[in-house]
Amino acid sequence: MKKQVVKKMLFYTSAAIMAAAGIAFGLLYTYQDKIIGLFVSEANKYINTKVEVGQISLSLFEKFPEVAVSLDNVNVHEGVEGSQESLARAEKLYFTFSIWDVLHGKYSIQQLYMEQGAIYVKVLPDGSVNYMVIKTDSTTEGDKDFAFNLKQINLQDVEVHYIDQQLKQTYELSAHKLVAAMGITNETIAVETNGRATIHTIKVGTGEYFKGKTVDLVSALVIDRLTKTIKLQPSTVKIGSAAYAVSGDINYTGPTNLDLKLDGKNTDVQSLLSLLPQSISQELNQYRSEGEVYFNGTVKGNVSAKENPTMAFNFGARNASFYHPDAKQRIDKINLTGSFTNGNKQNATTSVLELKDLSGVLNGHRFNGNFRYSNFNNPSVAFDIKGKLDVGYVLGLAKLEQVRSGSGLADVRIAFNGNLNEFKARPGNSTLNTSGDITLRNVSLVLQELPLPLKGLSGNFIFKRNDVAVSDFKGRLGDSDFVINGMFKNVMAWLLLDRQRLLVEADFNSNYINCDQLLSEQLNTPQASRKGDKGDYKFILSPNIAFDLSASINRVKFRRFNGKNIQGEVKLRNQVVSSPNISFNSIGGKFAVRGSLDARNKEHIKVSTATKLKNMSVDSLFYVFENFQQNFIMDSHLRGQLTADIVSDLYFDSQLNAKTDLLQAEIVATVRNGQLINFAPMQKMSAFVKRAELANMRFAELHNSFWIQQRTIYIPEMDIRSSLSAVPTVSISGQHTFDQHMDYRIKLPLFSNQRPDKDAAFGVVASDPGAGNSSLFLTLKGRESDFKIAYDDERVRQKIKTDLKQEGQELKDLLRGKKPKDKEKKVELQEGEYFDFN
Repeated sequence: MKKQVVKKMLFYTSAAIMAAAGIAFGLLYTYQDKIIGLFVSEANKYINTKVEVGQISLSLFEKFPEVAVSLDNVNVHEGVEGSQESLARAEKLYFTFSIWDVLHGKYSIQQLYMEQGAIYVKVLPDGSVNYMVIKTDSTTEGDKDFAFNLKQINLQDVEVHYIDQQLKQTYELSAHKLVAAMGITNETIAVETNGRATIHTIKVGTGEYFKGKTVDLVSALVIDRLTKTIKLQPSTVKIGSAAYAVSGDINYTGPTNLDLKLDGKNTDVQSLLSLLPQSISQELNQYRSEGEVYFNGTVKGNVSAKENPTMAFNFGARNASFYHPDAKQRIDKINLTGSFTNGNKQNATTSVLELKDLSGVLNGHRFNGNFRYSNFNNPSVAFDIKGKLDVGYVLGLAKLEQVRSGSGLADVRIAFNGNLNEFKARPGNSTLNTSGDITLRNVSLVLQELPLPLKGLSGNFIFKRNDVAVSDFKGRLGDSDFVINGMFKNVMAWLLLDRQRLLVEADFNSNYINCDQLLSEQLNTPQASRKGDKGDYKFILSPNIAFDLSASINRVKFRRFNGKNIQGEVKLRNQVVSSPNISFNSIGGKFAVRGSLDARNKEHIKVSTATKLKNMSVDSLFYVFENFQQNFIMDSHLRGQLTADIVSDLYFDSQLNAKTDLLQAEIVATVRNGQLINFAPMQKMSAFVKRAELANMRFAELHNSFWIQQRTIYIPEMDIRSSLSAVPTVSISGQHTFDQHMDYRIKLPLFSNQRPDKDAAFGVVASDPGAGNSSLFLTLKGRESDFKIAYDDERVRQKIKTDLKQEGQELKDLLRGKKPKDKEKKVELQEGEYFDFN
């Protein structure tokens, strides 16, 4: 029985609802044109700007149980004469009223919904605004059958843009879902707001605040129309986990006057940073905090084109922690007292941010300090810090892109004070005041731009203004070690500004320098910047480094070269290295070098030197320089002591590949106690000399000048007095190209055991004891692996011509009664004839 009663009740209720809905739908269908007409007529009485609407319709279900006048694709023009820009745009606007209004025939719009839209509010430079689009004519009376009595405004996914061109302020936010409830009387308007928005940016002057912050807003205020005041009841603005209670009064009888109070609740370092300009806070945005962090402040004074209110904020931390969420490192037991004020002129110029009595513990080491940032338009910075810092721990916390890792300790006691803009404009005029010192203790660093690690760094650095005095700064770069004592000048400018030059004036000492490592592209260049293959070199001098060094190095290694006891003065300016004197021992002898290295064009490095070599081992010289990239005469073929003067210009690219076509050199050389061992071209002269003697040809001294130009070595004629019994003197001249093409001319004296004279067919040729010896002229031409020795026809003809001229002169002298001189009998050669040396 009860079930049947329930069923009947449900049936009749449903039928009643359906009937009511049907009646309502029927009434709406019947009166929709009238309702829309009344809406448009009433709206036009209040709006004095152009409004474009794609479509107007009446909806029962979209905002049920309210009936909605729906406007699609709405564009409201701003209230500036002649402007075509928008004050508001929306895909959807809904004005709602009760369904009972349809039955009574009296319509009262009580709610406004704006969805998927944007609002553009402007204050123009002359102080006029673009939002005065509501008619203020009090004689206009609304239609008694249709009225706007807004009690609530709803914003969903609406972009809000506010620009004050007078005050140079910009506010941009997205209202995700914001509801404003209103209570309106003749004297007051009460507004309660609740919702969430994302602040894209708030720009005030040159500062940017709250960028990318999501805000939850709960506020209540009362606007007194008679006294033109706004009473802001305690309202909450929530940013993340922190909340700010805002309360106070706003008076707008004249210039807007603020008297507001802010109190932070559950604040952390992020909430404090959000109050600072973006230029200051952006580097610290990823850091978090734990522990007690407090904040409060006031905003008092007029707001106008010429006035700003006085802002004063106090904040601090008690026994807090500070850390990066992606790092294990953290600063513990932080205590500080902070403040911010915009000063007596209430602008960025007089603004000051201070952190006082800052202290904390970093990996068990205590530190303390102070910080002051004043004049946000023309910043001056002052800070001091004292403590022992764990370098690896600090780097892990700081997350510096330039440093991959580190370790060791640094005792820091530094004070810094200066105006940053003045420093940028005049970095060399000591506008910064820096004092104190840093002592490194066994510090190691791995830099992003330098794969080769820095290890064992220690030393003391004393700061004075823009310079640093360096005492006993030692360490290792890869296998190379160094000790530096001197001055680093313009350090602060080099560290803080772009394109500033560091000048090092110091004594440089080292036990060992490994140039193979230092010049290796794999070890001195980040992987992404490498161009060569494994084993290639990379040499670049920074334009921002200069030095004057007095160097003393015990040992230097580069490929096969090993130098010892290197001493000298070295200067670097504008990517040009120069030295008046560098001396060292190597290859069994001594080097003395002066010259320059010009690396201003990194792919056209010029090395100009004047070098003196004394008592070098020739075979070691060829070995160290890898036989000068040829296979004709090798280190195994040579012995002797070389003394030489060399003046040269050499050219390289950044990977130290020689540009041999540009090489020029002049060499004056002397070789003493020389040997030529198992040299193949000499072996082919066994027709004149015993093969055993040719296998080890000795000479006491060889002296000559050589020229190198256009990839060719030019050798003037020189006499070599050798140990060969048959040919004690050999004369050689010629050319040898870098492509190993040879063109040598050889002169051999012939003694009594030479081939029979061709005149013997006519009888015995009388020998002249006083006559000279005959000479054999040869050429050696070809490549290293394919060369030929032949008669030198050209020199023979030239010799005959010279002899005939000489004999003619002797005949003239004889006719004049002069006694003839002894003459040397020459061997006559048939043109084109070759010796068969095989």
